[in-house]
Amino acid sequence: MSFATGCASLIGGAAADTLSAVILNQDDPALIESGVPAYLLAIDGLISQHPDNIALLSGGAQLFAFYGSRFVTPERAVTLTAKARRYGNRAICLAHEPACRWADADYTQFVAQLEAVDKKDIGPLYSYAVAWLAQLEATSEDWTAVAELPWVEAVLERALALDETYEDGQLHAYLGILNCLRPPALGGKPDVARDHFERAIELSGGRDLSIKVEYARRYARLVFDQELHDRLLTDVLNAPVDAPGKTLFNVLAKQEAETLLASSKEYF
Repeated sequence: MSFATGCASLIGGAAADTLSAVILNQDDPALIESGVPAYLLAIDGLISQHPDNIALLSGGAQLFAFYGSRFVTPERAVTLTAKARRYGNRAICLAHEPACRWADADYTQFVAQLEAVDKKDIGPLYSYAVAWLAQLEATSEDWTAVAELPWVEAVLERALALDETYEDGQLHAYLGILNCLRPPALGGKPDVARDHFERAIELSGGRDLSIKVEYARRYARLVFDQELHDRLLTDVLNAPVDAPGKTLFNVLAKQEAETLLASSKEYF
């Protein structure tokens, strides 16, 4: 599963908004899989010409995170998500100058410094988090990556405090995932995760099917709630995929829901 669950804006900038819509409103994942590499080259070219363009860097971070999380081998995912993170780092550094020194801060300092980020910078802050999560997923066998999860969670919590409605509930969805990555005995917080998933569904109006898939995969399986698991996945399979800015992710969500539901009896 990808941490890039349902980004509403993959590429920043006025001209690129149309491209973003084309990608996200596409109902053929195979076409996107084969076509997006050309856009990766295009975004690289645009960034090389405009290296201080925060919108382009933020969009590039999300696009590389999305493609690296969804459509490539694990080896390539490491390379692509590393680039996503570099773009995300540059975007937040340009938008919020103190962020340029976050890499040298300890965790306590980092969390405190996040408080200075204001709402106008929520876009690059979000891209920074998404790219970081994608890279951590690609390198999840490295214990260093696991240790960084609380740092990303702090970024998402700050963005949530600034505007919980940003990206139609995706902040809550990511926090739901993060709070399910460990079982309760090891510090996981499934009750907190459940509340985040429920709020994410509410904020998305139920149109983002990827949220219900992650709710089933991450929470329902963690707490062994088969009734909730099967209900969520059945809802996904019965829902329409067409939704502005979410169609592609909804098609992918249906594919995942079918696989998860087929393994339900065996799992539970």
